[in-house]
Formats: sequence, C-alpha cells, structure tokens
Amino acid sequence: MNKTADIGQPGHSATPRFDTLGLSPELLRALTDLEFTTPTPVQVQAIPAAISGRDVLGSAATGSGKTAAFMLPILQRLAGKPRGSIRALVLAPTRELAAQIVEHANLLSKHTRVRAAAIYGGVGMKPQEDAIRRGVDILVATPGRLLDHCQRGYVNFGALEVLVLDEADRMLDMGFMPDIKRILNQLPRTPRQTLLFSATMPAPIAALANSLMQNPLTVSVERTQTTAKGVTQALFPVASHLKLNLLAELLTRNEIGNAIVFCRTKHRANRIAERLEKLGFSSAKMHGNRSQAQRTDALAGFKTGRYRLLVATDIVARGIDVEALEHVVNFDVPVTPEDYIHRAGRTGRAEAVGEAYTLYSRDEESMIKAIERMVGRTIERRTLDGFDYNAAATEKLEVPIQDRIAAIRAQRSTERARAREKEERRARGEAEPKRGQPHRKRRGPGGSGGGGGNGRQVA
Repeated sequence: MNKTADIGQPGHSATPRFDTLGLSPELLRALTDLEFTTPTPVQVQAIPAAISGRDVLGSAATGSGKTAAFMLPILQRLAGKPRGSIRALVLAPTRELAAQIVEHANLLSKHTRVRAAAIYGGVGMKPQEDAIRRGVDILVATPGRLLDHCQRGYVNFGALEVLVLDEADRMLDMGFMPDIKRILNQLPRTPRQTLLFSATMPAPIAALANSLMQNPLTVSVERTQTTAKGVTQALFPVASHLKLNLLAELLTRNEIGNAIVFCRTKHRANRIAERLEKLGFSSAKMHGNRSQAQRTDALAGFKTGRYRLLVATDIVARGIDVEALEHVVNFDVPVTPEDYIHRAGRTGRAEAVGEAYTLYSRDEESMIKAIERMVGRTIERRTLDGFDYNAAATEKLEVPIQDRIAAIRAQRSTERARAREKEERRARGEAEPKRGQPHRKRRGPGGSGGGGGNGRQVA
C-alpha cells in the first residue's frame, strides 16, 4: 500500500512526533509501517484532546490530515472495547470520501481488532446490511444511504460513543443538513464525544456545532483562503474554443504530467475525456452521472497510473486523496474562489509539491480577479511558445441545448416505457428477466417455446 498523504507527513527530524501524542503502541506500529512519524499541525492539536475525550471543532484546509486527526483517537478509544457494536459513527458528504476514510481506518487499525465499514449510495444495500448485522465498530456513512438503512430497523446506535462530522461545510452545500438532523434525532441521548471538521465555518455549521458540542477545543490551522505552500499556480489565457487544443499541446510537451482536469458540467467532462482519449491521452471521467462502479474504477485507475488524466466535475474537488498528484488543471474557471482553493488542494498535499494550471478565456476574467483577491496576490500568466492562439474552432464541446433536451426526453420516454412493462409483468405475476437476458414474450396456451403449452414465461 502506498503512503497515504492525508495520514501524516513522511518522517524527518522535525518535532513533535506521533510518539509524543499519547498514542498506543499498536497505532504507532501501524504508523511506522506506513513510514509516517511526523504529525501535521491539525493532528498535533486535535489528537491529544480527542484522546482525552474532549469534543473537537476543527477548521483546517484540505489536505491537512483531518482523517487521522479523528480516526487515531477513535481507534485508541475502541481498542479495548467489546467488538460488534457501532461505537463510532462518521458522516461524510460523498461516496469517495467515505470509502477513503474506511481505507485509512483499516490501515491504521491493522494491529488492533477494531474494524470499520462504509455504507453509501450507488451500490447494493444487501452487502452493507450484512456488514451491519455481523457487527462493526466504526460505521462511515453518507447521510442519505444511512437513513435508508435506519428505516429498515437493523441499525442500532445504542452503544454509540463518538460522532464525527467530516467536511461539514460540504454536507451543508450539498443539502444534507435535513438528513443530518434526522440522523441526530435517532442517536441516543447519552453523552458522547463529538468531533466536527470543516474547511470553512459558515454560520449554519457553527450553530450545529454549538448545539452538539460541550466546551470543544477549537483547532484552526492554515488559512482556508490560501493554497498549499507547495503548489505553483499559473494562468493560461486562451480563447474558449482553443482550450482543448492548448491542453493537448501542454500534455504532448509533457508540461503536464498526471492531472485532474476540472470541468464545469458533466457533459463537458464526458466530451473532453472522449476527445483526449482520441488524441492518445489515457483518460477517465468522474462525475455525478457515473455509477459507483465506474467512479471507483476511474479513481483506482488514476491512482495506479492506468489513466494519466481524471476528467471530473467538482465531485472530486474535496476529500479525495491522490498521492504524488503532479497537476490540477482548471479547464473551466471555478465559479467561486473557494472552489478554486479546494481544486488546487488536490495537489501539493502534506508538504508535497504540485502545480495548479487554469485555462481562462476573456469572459472568465472576473472570476480570475476574485480568485486573486482571495489568494492575496497576482497569479503568473503564461503563454506557450509556438501554439497558434488565432486558430479557428475545430470542435464544439457543448451540444446545442435543443439536442440535449431531445436526448433527455428520449431517455425519459424509454424509462417510462420500461417502468410500464415492469408494472405489467408484476400484474401478471411474471418474474423479472435476468440482467443481460432479453425478455421473451409470454406464450399463450398451446404456444411453443418449451413451456409445454402451460403459458409460463421462459425464464
């Protein structure tokens, strides 16, 4: 397993060290296995307080090591407890972040008997139900899928000791606050430790923290409006219709290595990834319309180097850790400066170095100025020698709106027809055809097809 940048920093002579924070030998051994001995600032502040049982309210920039800041104290707390009951609940905004938290938990708990499981949407509920019924110590969940399981009656929070809200501001942005409040209403009233981490602290999150926490330690490290120290930023002014040409040229000249390419829409992400593939650059796409299996494959393939490029919407702007990411490319300028910070935060993590490139057209100037105001300086402008900045458009990345509407209507019409067919089969008491097997029409009495004239559907 590669080193995980979000856990800590590679060991060097600086102090303090993990072995000064009060962690158990089992956890220190796991950290040594991962070759991490030097904690990040948020870990230095949060871990001792959390180990002592105190609530922690953490405001820290992306990539600052928040996961280990709450997971290490949880593992230490639960190591000597009976197994099989949900004693810690971690809520996260996205499937990818939930999966990543569990991955980190399993790395850190390898010398303990504590086990973690993740539940999130986009995959079947049955394996998740089985894991819950078998018993799990740490449950990491997205709010919506957790509520789905809670409604079925087998989720028991009677032994809960620790509640964690990770990326709380992102959950607010994604509209999860009503779901979170419904989950909180199902938790026992007994005292529990609460750990809340958020890149920013908007008023609703501050109010939620105030209602949940008792005398919390406030941990605030790094200004959230600045990018990591190791990130080199550059702006490439270019006409909108030449952005793809410029990106391809930068890739061809190896000015860009492996990179996450951020786009403003799912459709643009699809078109850009497809076009880059045709040009010979291995690319995966990741956005909200992709299935969980597709998203998992894209991220795993990008991490292992099977794909050079991950073309994505802001679904991966926060909470996704890719070791040694060389570049972030804003194909489209993010709408808010905060989004720029989170996108750029995918590289230069845990004191590594990286580059954040932004391709911007004339109509995106105002957003660039807002970004520069937030980072507190003018970002370097660059041009590429030998590139034809006056070339004509060769391909449109956007499908005309009328064509997109027609495609959506056709898809919905197909879905309605399938729903009607399914309902008719149910009314006749017929079984669903197996996936990948075409549905065969029911034979009437005396019909052929191996049914012996009894009218049964051939499965």
